Amino acid sequence: MSHAGHLLFIIALLPFIGALVPGLMIRAGRTASAFFTAAPTALALVMLMILAPAVLRGEVIQAEIEWLPQLGLSASFFLDGLGLLFAGMILGMGLLITLYARFYLSSADPMGQFYTYLLLFQGAMLGIVISDNILLLLIFWELTSLSSFLLIGYWKHLPEGRQGARMALAVTGAGGLAMIGGMLILGNIAGSYNLTDILQAGEAIRASEWYLPALILILLGAFTKSAQFPFHFWLPHAMAAPTPVSAYLHSATMVKAGVFLMARMWPVLAGTDAWFYIVATTGLVTMVLGALIALFKDDLKALLAFSTVSHLGLLTMLLGFGTEAAAVAAVFHIINHLTFKAALFMTAGIVDHETHTRDIKRLGGLRHLMPVTFLIGTVAALSMAGIPLFNGFLSKEMMLEEASHTDWFGSQYAVPVLATLGALLSVAYSFRFVAHVFLGPQRDDYPHMPHDPPFGMWAAPALLATLVIAIGVAPFLAEGIVTAAANAVTGADLHPHLKIWHGVTPALWKSAIAVAGGALLLMLHRPLDKGWIAMPRPEAKAIFDRLVAGIVAVSRGITDSTHNGAISRYLAIFTVTAVALGYIAYAGSGLSAPTRDMLPVPLVIAVGWIMLIVATISVVGMHHHRFRALVLIGIIGLSISAGFVYLSAPDLALTQISVETVTIMLLLLALHFLPKLTPKESSTGLRLRDGLIGLAAGGGVGALAYAFLMRDIDTISGFHVANSYEGGGGTNVVNVILVDFRGYDTYGEIIVLGIAGLLIYALMHALLDGPSARRLKNTDYSEDRSRDRHPLMMVVVTRVLMPIAMVVGLYIFLRGHNQPGGGFVAGLVVAIALLMQYMASGFAWTQERKRIEYHTLIGLGVVIAGLTGAGAWLAGKPFLTSAFTYIHLPPIEEFELATAMLFDLGVFLTVLGAVMLMLYSLSRIARFAGQTVNEGPMDYDPGEAAKDRDTED
Repeated sequence: MSHAGHLLFIIALLPFIGALVPGLMIRAGRTASAFFTAAPTALALVMLMILAPAVLRGEVIQAEIEWLPQLGLSASFFLDGLGLLFAGMILGMGLLITLYARFYLSSADPMGQFYTYLLLFQGAMLGIVISDNILLLLIFWELTSLSSFLLIGYWKHLPEGRQGARMALAVTGAGGLAMIGGMLILGNIAGSYNLTDILQAGEAIRASEWYLPALILILLGAFTKSAQFPFHFWLPHAMAAPTPVSAYLHSATMVKAGVFLMARMWPVLAGTDAWFYIVATTGLVTMVLGALIALFKDDLKALLAFSTVSHLGLLTMLLGFGTEAAAVAAVFHIINHLTFKAALFMTAGIVDHETHTRDIKRLGGLRHLMPVTFLIGTVAALSMAGIPLFNGFLSKEMMLEEASHTDWFGSQYAVPVLATLGALLSVAYSFRFVAHVFLGPQRDDYPHMPHDPPFGMWAAPALLATLVIAIGVAPFLAEGIVTAAANAVTGADLHPHLKIWHGVTPALWKSAIAVAGGALLLMLHRPLDKGWIAMPRPEAKAIFDRLVAGIVAVSRGITDSTHNGAISRYLAIFTVTAVALGYIAYAGSGLSAPTRDMLPVPLVIAVGWIMLIVATISVVGMHHHRFRALVLIGIIGLSISAGFVYLSAPDLALTQISVETVTIMLLLLALHFLPKLTPKESSTGLRLRDGLIGLAAGGGVGALAYAFLMRDIDTISGFHVANSYEGGGGTNVVNVILVDFRGYDTYGEIIVLGIAGLLIYALMHALLDGPSARRLKNTDYSEDRSRDRHPLMMVVVTRVLMPIAMVVGLYIFLRGHNQPGGGFVAGLVVAIALLMQYMASGFAWTQERKRIEYHTLIGLGVVIAGLTGAGAWLAGKPFLTSAFTYIHLPPIEEFELATAMLFDLGVFLTVLGAVMLMLYSLSRIARFAGQTVNEGPMDYDPGEAAKDRDTED
């Protein structure tokens, strides 16, 4: 990987690494937390600027680390002009928002938490814009929904904040699920999940019969994320978030993710009638509808939110036109919208912060009290209105020009007229923002007497307002990045020239009409507002709420009818479904004729099989008697062990016997606290039903096994046998599979086993603190208890067997790599030896002689196994790749040393710790209930026995 590729990886990781710091640094103060939030953002931005010159020259920087190449999974990134534009916006705005939030948030707000969420969101957005693998992009896409949920709901005490967060997550999350399907279809058509490959397969994708389904699914994801009609309603309700969140997510980053996706997929999906009519129409309707609603909103942030919806519609419409010039205009307007809209949101936040209200009808005349804020807000609002010498004017002219040349279903007037109407409404609400908030006479009834905020709060919007003017009067400043981004969108070699004056064109006349009409609407706003309020109209939020309520009601009905608490019903549903699906697969498989003959069945094997069947049936018939059922289960387990021996699987037989012994012991201890008999749970009809289902499932599994055994099939067993010694350094194929070829599975399994032991310990701890504890205290352990609970013979035998068992366990452990054995079986053998000590001499006596905590054994085992696996990285090998060598130490013969032994040691310790922790947990119940414990290792006391004889004499 090149140096530039390494930088790209670091840029992608920095926000996530940085997110670990602000929550800790808040202890050093709010400024320290802000600084350590800005540091990784600034560092990533500097690295991006280092890569920028190459990208502006037309180069594409790529970086990739393969993960599962067979499945198309890789951590791959690429940076082109479009990615550079969005990454610069994300990081640059991130710095400004960090500064602004430092002064905006109050001392009561948990600032460390806010900055942590902010960096997580920043990292997710960066991942979207520079991902090369669409599966990786999808992960980042969903991360933006989750992290934005945390940011929108940051003020948890506000019901509207919580509701807005839920709504945003529901809408954007649902769109993301649809987008996953569309992306997978694209990857299937292109034969690759890498974006760089997909972008080269545009013709094949557009010609595919799956093009339209993929287009619709992907656009659902883009439209929901970018708040396009009819999904526009979530964005205004997300304004309950703090203003820094609104300025960052809903003007600069998150809501532009959908626009980015449409721009990124433009070379693949654009150029068809379906693209034009779906995308352009949706954008046009959203632009006009959002602008109309914004004009009549009295909440400052609501006005800006719907204006954002309108401008996102404008961008969507431009991309929907499908022309190169429209794509250039869209890219340019993305930059312009970022500068003036973020500045406007920050201005609205300043007004709210200083006056304690966002209600426009309670404002006015603020230019006298807040001159700096007035100047910043006016510059940004005039740019949003598209007034000359501000950057918004330039991209608005380009939009109107493209609209003038666009036909819609044969009409030459529909798009130009509606686009002009959208621009006119944009002028009206922009003028209203300035006139109704800052102009007019100064009032004496503000909720709080305002003044300009400190420099730290107005510095960020002032910088953005400066960019608004700079680009407006010198558009060539943005020409380089616009060219690079537009070329990345279109795949062409464009050289657009951005200039202030384009002559007297139809777009200029439309712009003049928009400005004049907007000013007229502002003058007529009061009577129009009364009419708007009186006019009946559908509320998108109310429709959404009713839809959600209906879905919840249907879900609750299904849940209540199926989830009644009876495990038999759940098992019946799952089992019947599995059997039905299995039968469908079997019926449609076209199974070939058997290729093998039945092997002869010796009489001993036939008798053993019949006994196994009888024992299994007996378990079903006697399951109400717990002890008998447990004995029968033990018989079945031992019979299966014998079958493993017969089938030349000594490893499995040894493991089965050890597991069976430990399991029976632990179950006996558990049954000690339960009644001997269980009540009949089911009626005759239900038992008949369950029996038929059980027979069908068992028969299906048996038929499946029979079908495989009677036919020649290709398996990977030959690979394991051939490579066991050369690749893993062991002749015991089973053990090599467990510690090398499938070592990752084994590592996961010992972690699960350790968690199970800890969970049982936690459950027992909770059990001994509550109503259950009181019932245990009332249990009488003196009745029907043997006085000889720890017999002399058993104590002596276990003492003798203990060192022998330990030696056997060590022997099994050491030979496991080449002969039947290994860490798992050795752990069980040692556990059995310790279990016998507990059974012989009692819990208390044995526990007093314990020298190491069982929790420690579990943790130590998992750590040793993990470090052994990670050690392979030092040699440049995949995780858990084992290494081995042979050493000759005279006079000892040559022997093998393998890292697999360390991994097996981790398995041994985890198994031993988990089993003993389970025993310890179950035994605590008896002690808590008042069961007596002996002082010595056995009940027999020679002194007491002599006194008894003297008394009898």
